[in-house]
Amino acid sequence: MTLHSIVIQKLLSTNAHLGRRVVADHFKIYTYGIRNEKAIIDSDKTLICLRNAANFIAHMARDKKARFLFVNTNPLFDEIVEQMTKKIGLYSPRDNIMWRMGGFLTNSFSPKKFRSRNKKVCFGPIQPPDCVVVLDSERKSSVILEADRLQVPIVALVDSNMPWEYYKKIAYPIPANDSVQFVYLFCNLITKTILLEQKKLKALKGDAAKEEPVVSKKESRENTKQIEQSESESKVSPSIDELLVVPYQNLAPPPYDIVEIKQLLEKLVIVKFNGTLGNPVGFSGPKSAIEVCNGLTSLDLIVNQVESLNSKYGCHIPLVLMNSTRTHDDTLKVLGKYARLSVDIHPFSLESLDDQNSEDKSSTSEDASAFLSLMKSGTLDVLLSQGKEYVHVISSDNSAAAIDPNILNHLIQNKIEYCMEVTPTASTYMRNSLANQRQGRFQLREITQNPSKHLMEEFKFIDTRSLWVNLKTIKRLVDTDALKVENLSIAKLFDQAIGIIVPQSRFVPLNATSDMLLLQSDLYSSSEGILVRNAARDNPVNPSIELGPEFEKVSDFLSRFKSIPSIAGLDNLKVIGDVWFGADVTLKGRVRIVAKPGQKLEIPDGVVLENKEISDPADI
Repeated sequence: MTLHSIVIQKLLSTNAHLGRRVVADHFKIYTYGIRNEKAIIDSDKTLICLRNAANFIAHMARDKKARFLFVNTNPLFDEIVEQMTKKIGLYSPRDNIMWRMGGFLTNSFSPKKFRSRNKKVCFGPIQPPDCVVVLDSERKSSVILEADRLQVPIVALVDSNMPWEYYKKIAYPIPANDSVQFVYLFCNLITKTILLEQKKLKALKGDAAKEEPVVSKKESRENTKQIEQSESESKVSPSIDELLVVPYQNLAPPPYDIVEIKQLLEKLVIVKFNGTLGNPVGFSGPKSAIEVCNGLTSLDLIVNQVESLNSKYGCHIPLVLMNSTRTHDDTLKVLGKYARLSVDIHPFSLESLDDQNSEDKSSTSEDASAFLSLMKSGTLDVLLSQGKEYVHVISSDNSAAAIDPNILNHLIQNKIEYCMEVTPTASTYMRNSLANQRQGRFQLREITQNPSKHLMEEFKFIDTRSLWVNLKTIKRLVDTDALKVENLSIAKLFDQAIGIIVPQSRFVPLNATSDMLLLQSDLYSSSEGILVRNAARDNPVNPSIELGPEFEKVSDFLSRFKSIPSIAGLDNLKVIGDVWFGADVTLKGRVRIVAKPGQKLEIPDGVVLENKEISDPADI
């Protein structure tokens, strides 16, 4: 019998796998299903979460010598917790017989003692804790709310009926039935973990005392000067982040055998940001619910891509939707139409994405926020246990993002930790063919995340907001507290990072109705959820389109076109004023249509406008 099976049997003996009758949606990733009207919790996933919690507690005890606060309101656990705190040296009969919550963190910094119905209790340490361990998480626990308010990490036992608004605040949730046997097992694990770290610290202190050299005052002053000098030099001349950029055609082709491709795709998970509202274009719902091509939304496209790959290769690619609280409810309503598809969709609501609509919100902070949320929810550990190795992070703006086995194969073969898809700016295409011929190292400041027209001359590449990241690397960064939302440096965090140059057709953001004109025209069609560029267009750069304020809202845009014009041969279009388009209109070359103030200008059905400037019906 293996060690793993012995541990699983031990968990089963504590009834840790027996959940409650009600199972919240976010908890289903930890369950096998329902039996005898009770949720059956997956013991393998409980074991994974236990190990992660123990690693975190060990890290806090080792590196930060953290103050732990153990929270319990169940009298059955009193003796267990008392014995644990005595062994690890945190027990004090005078000050903390048992911790119970009641505004203990945010209301006061001094202990409060009073007599309850059961026993004398003490609220709140003089100093706030570094970690809160909750042994019996209630559905509406003030413990979790207050610790989250002070940004104190929480380790807690959670059951299947815990609401999402409390569950998401727990950094290390442990799915299990809080039976006395399991709580004893959990406390025993914490005791041994902390005692082991305390033993290691004592050993290190003893070695350091033996090996510490005697340094004179003169040498100490010289060492201090050298340190200060090196620090000042590093501040004056910081290293410049660079990124190896590889053309797409230089990638080795993926295997052609269906079984090998299936094994490749089984290592992938898709994360799509879905927190942006369609307010800038006058759409009341999520931006992902706006029709972009062939009557399909950007959410339809990514779901169809996953469904197509799952059906074609017999693989299982999960789709994680990162919603904001503003888009979550509307998205849940939309997900009902995908019930017949073989796509495993996991929607999450994140408060950190609520301000994603602001212009200064960068994709970097979105990515870090998503990674941290994955870790806190336990999803990352579950995905790793399922054999997933890479996450493909797709922006909410890019409707043309594609799940590409070719890129995934290249990353796995070369052990790449981080990859961003970039596309050359129009000026790069015009100046030379560098983007299509050879690879090279480019400074990150040459890659922009803002594809504004007036900035294109300053940059060589556009970040398509389509990322590929190794899941084990994410776990390492989060466990070591290196991944911060406000400071994500590619060069410093990832040992193997590259950029891959994809065609500009793989980057079509939906920021204005002019982008809708591109997507809904004959320039693009969709096949198995992937946008396909019209082969009849020779120019690799998309047409430049500028529509006046009369077209700003989606409803106004749709009402002004009987049908979307053909623009496969269009280079530049500018429309100003009260202009209305008939059906089957064709636009080619450079077209400028300007309606005079107070004038309604109608473009007739079936007309072809090529290199025209129109300001009057007679000009047509």
